[in-house]
Amino acid sequence: MRNSRALAVAGAAVAAVGLAAPAAVAWDSPSNIVALPSVIARGGQLTVTVDGCPSGGTMTSDAFPSTSLTPINGANETSKGTATVNSNASTGSHSITVNCSGKTLTNPAAFTVIGGVRGGIGGSSSTGATPTDMAIGGGLVGLAVIGGGVFWMRRRSERRI
Repeated sequence: MRNSRALAVAGAAVAAVGLAAPAAVAWDSPSNIVALPSVIARGGQLTVTVDGCPSGGTMTSDAFPSTSLTPINGANETSKGTATVNSNASTGSHSITVNCSGKTLTNPAAFTVIGGVRGGIGGSSSTGATPTDMAIGGGLVGLAVIGGGVFWMRRRSERRI
């Protein structure tokens, strides 16, 4: 009796999952816009995937030009596109609007653009070590040799006592 009850409950659970699975796959409009990476620098490439877009479409944002979405082979009703973020895109979060077969969907905070740092010369040199660098390095090596010699001579004199 116990086993038949457990078997009936398991069969009902399997039937419920089996009936719900086709409904979960059958989208009739775009959903789930995912942008990777979610944090990107200006000029970087952004990959966007959209579920419920079986025949492709377009994606737009104020941070990149309109880009096409192409269906992914082997993925049920999912499309993907790659966009390059404008070099003058403003920092902060940006939205992505997707148009698939006349239906649109917007993700209001799909990704974030981070700004770069303003770099200057900052003491770096592109020609290698300067004469000053060589003098400082040579002096440090000379001091290390003298210090090692003094240490060795002291240790040697301690053994004679």
